[in-house]
Amino acid sequence: MTTVNDDKLFRKVMLRVLPLAMLGFFLSYLDRVNIGYAQETMSADLGFSYAVYGLGAGLFFVGYFIFEIPSNLILAKVGARKWIARIMISWGIISGLMFFVNSEWMFYALRFILGVAEAGFIPGILFYMASWFPPSRRGRAWGIFYIALASSGLIGGPVSGVILAGMDGVAGHAGWQWLFFIEAIPTVVLGVVILFALQEDFRTVKWLNGAEKDRLGALLAAEAPSGGHTPLREVFKSKLIWMLTAVYFSYNFALYGISFWLPNLVGELGFAGPIAIGFISAIPSLAAIVSMVTFGFLSDRVGERKKFIAAAFVLSALGFALCIVAGTDNPILGVIGLSLANAGALSIPAIFWSFQTSMLAGTALAGGIALINSTGNLAGFAAPYLIGAVKDSLGSATVALYVTGAIMLVGAVLVLTIKRSGRVPREGDAPAEMRKVAEQNSI
Repeated sequence: MTTVNDDKLFRKVMLRVLPLAMLGFFLSYLDRVNIGYAQETMSADLGFSYAVYGLGAGLFFVGYFIFEIPSNLILAKVGARKWIARIMISWGIISGLMFFVNSEWMFYALRFILGVAEAGFIPGILFYMASWFPPSRRGRAWGIFYIALASSGLIGGPVSGVILAGMDGVAGHAGWQWLFFIEAIPTVVLGVVILFALQEDFRTVKWLNGAEKDRLGALLAAEAPSGGHTPLREVFKSKLIWMLTAVYFSYNFALYGISFWLPNLVGELGFAGPIAIGFISAIPSLAAIVSMVTFGFLSDRVGERKKFIAAAFVLSALGFALCIVAGTDNPILGVIGLSLANAGALSIPAIFWSFQTSMLAGTALAGGIALINSTGNLAGFAAPYLIGAVKDSLGSATVALYVTGAIMLVGAVLVLTIKRSGRVPREGDAPAEMRKVAEQNSI
């Protein structure tokens, strides 16, 4: 009988499964937040106030919220390959249509429709990856997967700066228009590639031999949620799910507060010009890559989720505090603060999802991920609009930084209050058993 080395097995799985998923995640985030790099020149050309920009940036998440759960439930029925390809192609086309924005209402409409088109992508990818990695391996896998999120800033910042500067005036159009058009093209192309190349079932792939398939299947079955299927209605009734949603909302408040306003905040530190701002904006993303891989690896190694998530929240809050102290007079301290805030925030999701996906199965897995992700992502509406409104009213984002830092501390407290015994009920659970069950891979 052939013995399979688990570490080698999952290295092989990572090399085959993660690249397409990571590239899709990279492009989704780039198309979502490249508006932050376009903000200054687009707003100047179209006469948008900070509040108008913040509202438009946030309306993406309203469409996302409304359509994410239906989108993910469809994915569970038709399969990841077809539905993720549909999502990418449609959102790529709509993102490219931002080229034609000429009014506030068109801006609002396209941002909302972009959220509708992209709804379900990230939880769909997480649902897909849960069929390849058992809970004990997800912290490391998603720590690597979420590098794509930080890389979109690391690479996207400089690239966006170059496009803004180099394409401005080409064919009579502004640099921000070309930014949306050019960065939409790879998304559409990748959607077509995924339609033909994404492999959904480990039992049918040719790059695993029979022994490896058997071992992977055994590991997935051994760590699958016990006690049968989770009825979807129980997801909506679960206090634990809503607590996790509140934690995820806190994380997203910082993430999108930084993402949509990072170029503007960097500009307030004294850096001028789209290329300089693009390259300086990449530094917080580089810090996040180091942090998120470290947090993911250590949380898997010691088998602990809760304390690492809380520590990441506190690290982010510390970064926002440094931003406040730096003000506009100390650019080095300001960049360090933004780096810590971003590093802490981006270290949260990989550990967070490795817990959440261990609780559910089947349709409820898709629905549970989508409920937490879509509702928590409403912070993506609140944070950009808050910062824009504060900047319009006070001329500075300092008050918004106070609020964001405080919300990160609230997130740390919330996650520390989650009990280890929390779990969503499943069909076949007896009441006494439900009271006794403890989640092995809990936060």
